Amino acid sequence: MTRRSRRLWLVAGCMASFGTATGLALAAFSSNIVFFMAPSQLLAAPPPAGRTIRLGGMVVAGSLVRTRIAGREPSVRFEVTDGRQAIVVGYVGILPDLFREGQSVVALGEMAPDGSFRAAEVLAKHDETYMPKDVADALRKSGRWDPRFGPPPPEASWDGMGAAGPAAPEHLRS
Repeated sequence: MTRRSRRLWLVAGCMASFGTATGLALAAFSSNIVFFMAPSQLLAAPPPAGRTIRLGGMVVAGSLVRTRIAGREPSVRFEVTDGRQAIVVGYVGILPDLFREGQSVVALGEMAPDGSFRAAEVLAKHDETYMPKDVADALRKSGRWDPRFGPPPPEASWDGMGAAGPAAPEHLRS
């Protein structure tokens, strides 16, 4: 074996090792990526079973139902909307102190076979002026809020789930 062929084999071995390491790293990252979705995106293109996602939107006023499992563990069901569609979210555990109806929320979990969302974790906003960037973007895309005209409208003032109904602010009416 000549010096040149040994060098060629060494370079080829290094490239194969680098390619394998890159492939393993990408495979590890792809299984840990958590996507953000609004309710209308989630219902339009449901993720594969077992895929963890972040669902963000506003909690529909009057949709919160509290129960207890076996008389002990707290369980809640509520709806999350982006102004176009709503999805039922089930969560077993204690909600954050700042969780309120009509406020923005981000839930981490997966889709259930019945079409609802099973949350493993629920995150609520930290004060009255904060809204997660992903939730604000989803409300902007749905046509429910334009930041040039002030803070987002309260969810109770929305008229249905359609785009810009009669109760919508003047700048959002079609």
